[in-house]
Amino acid sequence: MLKVTLLGTSGMMPMKDRWLSSCIISAQGHSILIDAGEGTQISMRRLGERFKPIDIICITHFHADHISGLPGILLSLSNDGRTDPLVILGPRGLARIVSSLCVITPGLGFDIICREYSDKGLCYKTDDLTVTAFPVRHGIPCLGYTVTLSRKREFDKEKAAANGVPMKLWSTLHKGISAELDGVRYEPDMVLGRERKGLKVTYCTDTRPIPAIAENAAGSDLFICEGMYGENDKLPRAKETYHMMFSEAAGLAKKAGAARLWLTHYSPSLTSPEDCLDTAAEIFPAAECGFDGKTIELDYPD
Repeated sequence: MLKVTLLGTSGMMPMKDRWLSSCIISAQGHSILIDAGEGTQISMRRLGERFKPIDIICITHFHADHISGLPGILLSLSNDGRTDPLVILGPRGLARIVSSLCVITPGLGFDIICREYSDKGLCYKTDDLTVTAFPVRHGIPCLGYTVTLSRKREFDKEKAAANGVPMKLWSTLHKGISAELDGVRYEPDMVLGRERKGLKVTYCTDTRPIPAIAENAAGSDLFICEGMYGENDKLPRAKETYHMMFSEAAGLAKKAGAARLWLTHYSPSLTSPEDCLDTAAEIFPAAECGFDGKTIELDYPD
């Protein structure tokens, strides 16, 4: 199961009822924080999200509305007694930016490991969770992220019996662990059946629509995408500032074959995003307006 919560849905500046961009994804006792705009730690505490399970922080880019809340997050993690290293992913220059921000967070009780995007890509894996970054098109280097929760292959009882696998080893082998009994070695493939689809969430903001977004979001159970502007007459402004329209986000969701779309990162001028939802829903009926605190628990389909 993947739990996804929007912590902030505003772009450029915080609004009365919208903090700046941030999202937290949790599964199996681990959490991934994507972006940390101003107010992120306040939103986390208001929504009852815990700091300690955060394994990794993913930064899309270095504009203030996506990273200015990072020092507060780091201090909260330290005050909660964190001692394990924290991994932060982001575009090139991440280590320099984080080092500068840490000037105001002295005495952290844990190390920070910065991993920057390169021509070889950027990927992080913990247990069954995998985070993959991909470049998008903004005014400065910017990344989108996909988070996948893999699923163990189906257990095949008939296959296990046909291979003479002792029943006491079935559970171990199903977990993907080899085992030996009475001098005979048994491999997981001796009991594993068909592959099963896992869960996938794609997060993308501050970009013009490009084919790579739909390619990386392909088959996503949830596609979270910026909808900076909803009104059709704002398209020139969206192109000028390298942002996206509701309709463009919907077009990407349709091309990706996503199950659902959440719009986020609204312009301060967009006071009622729901009034423009039809422009997205006409293209992609499963489009929804995101809001601070919007959450969903995604489970396997079978």
